Amino acid sequence: MNLPNLPNIITFSRLLGIPFILYLLNQPDETSQWICLIIFVIVAFTDFLDGYLARKLNQVTELGKFLDPLVDKLLVLAPLLAFIQLQKIPAWGVFIILARELTIAGWRVNQTNISGANIWGKVKTVSQIIAIALLIYPWNINVIIPLTAFWLSVLFTVISGLIYLLPTPQIQQNS
Repeated sequence: MNLPNLPNIITFSRLLGIPFILYLLNQPDETSQWICLIIFVIVAFTDFLDGYLARKLNQVTELGKFLDPLVDKLLVLAPLLAFIQLQKIPAWGVFIILARELTIAGWRVNQTNISGANIWGKVKTVSQIIAIALLIYPWNINVIIPLTAFWLSVLFTVISGLIYLLPTPQIQQNS
């Protein structure tokens, strides 16, 4: 039996942060919001760390290729759904993000060769993480900044989805 490697353990650890994030988001005090923000930022950083270690240590596995994007989606969607409940963001914005993620996951199932995330996929992920962090941040008055970040992340989500799905132009060589 193969033991899990360090990158996969780090990926799995992101799952363990989600219940704490959800619990703390539902606490009304500022201290809980700060703790939630710290946990979210640490857990989000592990997304970079596990991929870096997997490549650096030559420990890229099929489990990691499957688990990493799944855990990323759960880490993003869990707080976004909580923000709907807390009436911080509209459900239709989160629906667009969810629809993109399900569409691309379904599209990838039919692909014979799956490539890693392109620059737009990375921009999408970073923008979502920034938006969620700003939505967690205990703003006393200003809601424009986190809402703007959220809508930018929705825009980048749509762009990255379209880039995955639209056919890329083939360059023809003249002989």
